[in-house]
Amino acid sequence: MASDLPPNWEVRTSRSRGIDYYYNHVTKESRWERPEEANADKVRASHLLVKHRESRRPSSWKEENITRSKDEALVLLQEYRRQIVSKEESFEELATINSDCSSAKRGGDLGYFGPGMMQRPFEEAAFKLKVGEISEPVWTDSGVHIILRTA
Repeated sequence: MASDLPPNWEVRTSRSRGIDYYYNHVTKESRWERPEEANADKVRASHLLVKHRESRRPSSWKEENITRSKDEALVLLQEYRRQIVSKEESFEELATINSDCSSAKRGGDLGYFGPGMMQRPFEEAAFKLKVGEISEPVWTDSGVHIILRTA
């Protein structure tokens, strides 16, 4: 029964196979296996990270030596957020192309996490968001993030 699915999930029918699958309309994830309900003390979120030269590890999958300043990182991130909020681009698409985190290959999806699993400012911001809501810039030792709560 679809009503007992976790938030944002729905059942769809595959056109090619004619069988049901599960689709998350927030994360755009699809899967054959039924999604599990998250624990009440966990959230699921995606993020887009922009690192700067003072980040704890100023390199990424796309840039070996990041030299931008904190201010430059913030300007970039604010522009990405603007594009997402105005619906010019999707969160997933911008995270895939621009995030300095290895989660970029998953559209920024970090999966489920609970207290103590992320850097404190990130965790606090993610837990305050409602599902489908996007954060303002969040600073951590890794850089500056925008967070999309997905479950």
